[in-house]
Amino acid sequence: MNPHAKLISSSSLALGTTIVITSNHWAMTWAGLEINTLAIIPMISKSHHPRAIEASIKYFLVQAIASATILLSSTINAWSTGQWDITQLTNHTSCLLLTTAIAMKLGLVPFHFWFPEVLQGSSLTTALLLSTLIKLPPLTILLITSNSLNPALLTTLALISTALGGWMGLNQTQTRKIMAFSSISHLGWMTLIIIYMPKLTMLTFCLYTLLTSSIFLTLNTSGATKLSTMMTSWMKNPPLNATLMLTLLSLAGLPPLTGFLPKWLIIQELTKQEMTLTALIAALLSLLNLFFYLRLTYYSTITLPPNTTNYMKHWYLDKTSFSSIALLTSLSTLLLPISPTISAMF
Repeated sequence: MNPHAKLISSSSLALGTTIVITSNHWAMTWAGLEINTLAIIPMISKSHHPRAIEASIKYFLVQAIASATILLSSTINAWSTGQWDITQLTNHTSCLLLTTAIAMKLGLVPFHFWFPEVLQGSSLTTALLLSTLIKLPPLTILLITSNSLNPALLTTLALISTALGGWMGLNQTQTRKIMAFSSISHLGWMTLIIIYMPKLTMLTFCLYTLLTSSIFLTLNTSGATKLSTMMTSWMKNPPLNATLMLTLLSLAGLPPLTGFLPKWLIIQELTKQEMTLTALIAALLSLLNLFFYLRLTYYSTITLPPNTTNYMKHWYLDKTSFSSIALLTSLSTLLLPISPTISAMF
């Protein structure tokens, strides 16, 4: 990709995200979402592969429909209340339309079908952006308007997303699709608690971004896009695959790793809200995710190839990427002991 085009796309992405986070007017929020959409499309289609072009078209169509729905929701609300303020969302139809639009933006069930396909058609670095930074603006809108939305509808969407994200990730062989269904499942956890404790949703998103960044950068360094290539990547750099195993187990939510912290706090808060059954169902559904994370760790660190594989030995390794991966992996595995400090910050 042209360096100038990459600079413009990255700057527009940062600008659109900043506009959505800082604005309280529906028109500015819609404009920020549109800037984000137009900025990420060149990054998706930069390889000019037919699959990448297909992914960019799917992404554009879904995001355009979601943005139009947000505009329609805000217009109906302004028509009934006379205000364009995001926090003044009182119309029932507007709330329903906004929930639908945000679910499409985030990739929540039943509007999730585009997300795995778009991630599969993108590069690993673009898939990282689609899984983390692109989710921040719609999640911020959901956070601001959560008090006006229907709690039962959000809880239902969250539980179905958690279930389907774990269930559909079981038989996948492409690492990007597995990470896509992992993202859907984690977004279900975030949506589940957003009404009752919004700060905990932001904590979960921050930790999820940390863990996902570590995994995607590791996969990008080793070039593992399929489970079959993960079986031989351990020979190129054994320490890198060992840290990948720890990060995957952390993302699964196993103690005493960092990923256990958000699930622990969410289940605790749901129990305080007298939603014990919901907490139990979410905890049981997380076992589906645990299965395919263990499958990934098995393929990356334990499975030996059936025969010798010829591969080119790298005579030069990028020290910058390894230092960033080392930092992210350390944070992804060692933050649980300071969980009281993290909880106090949020």
